[in-house]
Amino acid sequence: MPSALADKSINPGHPPKPDNPDNHFPASPAPASFSVSLSDLNARLATYLSPEDMVRVGEAYLFSQAAHSGQMRVSGDPYISHPLAVAAGLADWHLDVQALSAALLHDVMEDTDITKEQLTERFGKGVADLVDGVSKIDRIEHQSFEEAQADNFRKMLLAMARDVRVILIKLADRRHNMQTLGSMRPDKRRRIARETLDIYAPIANRLGLNALYRELQELAFCHGQPMRYRVLEKAVKKARGNRREVVNKILEAIRTTLPSAGLDAEVMGREKHLYGIYRKMREKQLSFSQVLDIYGFRIVVKNRSSCYLALGALHALYPPVPGKFKDYIAIPKANGYQSLHTTLIGPFGTPVEIQIRTAEMHNVAESGVASHWLYKEDHKISQLQQKTHQWLQSLIELQSDSGTASEFLEHVKVDLFPSEVYVFSPKGKIFALPRGATAVDFAYAVHTDIGDRCVACRINFETSPLRTELKNGDRVEIITAPHAAPNPAWLSYVKSARARFRIRHFLKTQQNEESVALGERLLAHALHEMGVSPAKILPAAWDRFKKESGVRSKRAVLSDIGLGKRLPAIVARRLAEGLDVPATNLTANPPRARQAILIRGTEGIAVQLGKCCRPIPGDPIVGLIRKEQGLVVHTHDCPVLAKLRSERGNWVDVAWDVLPDHLFDVTIRVIVKNARGLLARLAKGIADSNANIIDVSVEDDRDSTMLYFTVQVTDRVHLARILRALRRVPEVLRLARYINPKN
Repeated sequence: MPSALADKSINPGHPPKPDNPDNHFPASPAPASFSVSLSDLNARLATYLSPEDMVRVGEAYLFSQAAHSGQMRVSGDPYISHPLAVAAGLADWHLDVQALSAALLHDVMEDTDITKEQLTERFGKGVADLVDGVSKIDRIEHQSFEEAQADNFRKMLLAMARDVRVILIKLADRRHNMQTLGSMRPDKRRRIARETLDIYAPIANRLGLNALYRELQELAFCHGQPMRYRVLEKAVKKARGNRREVVNKILEAIRTTLPSAGLDAEVMGREKHLYGIYRKMREKQLSFSQVLDIYGFRIVVKNRSSCYLALGALHALYPPVPGKFKDYIAIPKANGYQSLHTTLIGPFGTPVEIQIRTAEMHNVAESGVASHWLYKEDHKISQLQQKTHQWLQSLIELQSDSGTASEFLEHVKVDLFPSEVYVFSPKGKIFALPRGATAVDFAYAVHTDIGDRCVACRINFETSPLRTELKNGDRVEIITAPHAAPNPAWLSYVKSARARFRIRHFLKTQQNEESVALGERLLAHALHEMGVSPAKILPAAWDRFKKESGVRSKRAVLSDIGLGKRLPAIVARRLAEGLDVPATNLTANPPRARQAILIRGTEGIAVQLGKCCRPIPGDPIVGLIRKEQGLVVHTHDCPVLAKLRSERGNWVDVAWDVLPDHLFDVTIRVIVKNARGLLARLAKGIADSNANIIDVSVEDDRDSTMLYFTVQVTDRVHLARILRALRRVPEVLRLARYINPKN
């Protein structure tokens, strides 16, 4: 490094963290400020960079120091201490010169007057692109802080998809910010801690950076819930002393057993992190005294076969807990993690968690995708890089079809949680899915077309509902139909981001097509009432309307009409301006033969039958244009309509034009005297009327029972036949069609 880069130690004087008295178990990293001197960074870089590369990094340091001259952090430290700490974190991963330079420069575009063009000219396009990927978007254009944050995340994640070094810089940046968070206001500390737990820690986990993942969780727990952190920290220190004898006994037994089995192994004790203990207590509703397994052991052996030999030796030493064995070597996690996990019953009934892995697996487990730079000779790293690349490309796919930044961030959040269910296709291919995933999630994991057209599934050769939760080792076969389509109800139980996104995308596309068709019908209806034929509306009139309204296309206008965002009468009047139409027709709706919009009951999303009154053919009906819902059809006496008299301008004439044999849902309320076998007799009466029951619910009272049957009928005549059949049952006191004004 040039002489200008002599050691300039930047140390605000924070006391060193005390060592754990039990040297077998390094203590959880207590959140504290973190400082790095320039000589410390130089020493790390000298282990793997050439002198020429160190000079280039030095130039970036000098540039950043000059740009941030006079700036101070909230803690009172010189601002340059932060980029220096971020670069030191990347040096621990052996990142290249471009990434190190970008780390030193990562705040100059955001906090100084330096532009991307200046960085490109001085340091090259690669460094400038990395800095730009980490930099935030200007918040002036956003309506809220949340929208700005969502846009910032979207920009960062898409930049990460193009170059994974962007997120490595951002994660190192977030780690140092968390380590120095104590200087912030309490409310800001809590918000940043929550953001770290929700976004940055899961990203670190998804990239296999387990050491960083645990540290971010620990720091976020400390700053987000400081009282609970301190109480739990005190309890763990106390337990450490109480359980030391048991732990040392287990450690000695393992270290004796493995060599006697011919295994050369490194045995390390590890204490669970406080956030891991807290999460277990919260999820399983346990007190601290009930969490016995706060200690675990990690065993590192020479090769893969030795992992299984060590497992056998340990199971002979202490009995294993049934159902607590996981083989992540044969089936690695999505982030490339590989280890054998088992839980043993140690002395005095103490549960002991054991992880067994090779040195190469340990490197990947701790460093994840950063192992690409740390251990380039490891051929398994390329597989991890490939998996990471596939995930990053899926982010670009999500972005291309997501409507808003918030929606994109929601999909990414779902995808960030670890995949823990491993299932097999009929051909034996393994698929990793989130916990709680269903057969629909599996279908979309195989292929989008399979998901869109699935109608049933077989799990372990048995026909099962699509909402069935999958378990490890399940064999799943999806049954498809050519004309099937995603069901909106699937959104209530799918777990994977891919499935949720694809279902929503299909429904939005379908809604758009239907709303355009409905908008065209509504506009034609409004024009007819004015005495204007739709054919008379020339392209010039549409061009004028689009220009005045600021819309992009005719389809967009029709879609807005169909979704209730624009009133068809107003659009019709503006389009008819300049035509030879009487003025009275443009200002009022004259009495004219109205053309009712025909309702078939099969329109789908843009035309909906009200869930309150459930209209069926034969009912007098009224249509109502509702914003974001389209055309909603109600019976003329529906109580919901009485509440919407102020929206009469949105009411539309509708009439039935039903296809033969099409079925409609209707609910019947039956009040009965309770008697043995009554439900069966009522169901038989409905079945004998050639109707299908799709739902039954019961409300009990002292004197009587109220039953609600949702049945499928063709029209009012069919419903009347069902009611007559039910009246013949002696125990029936009263019955009527049920309308629920709350829906």
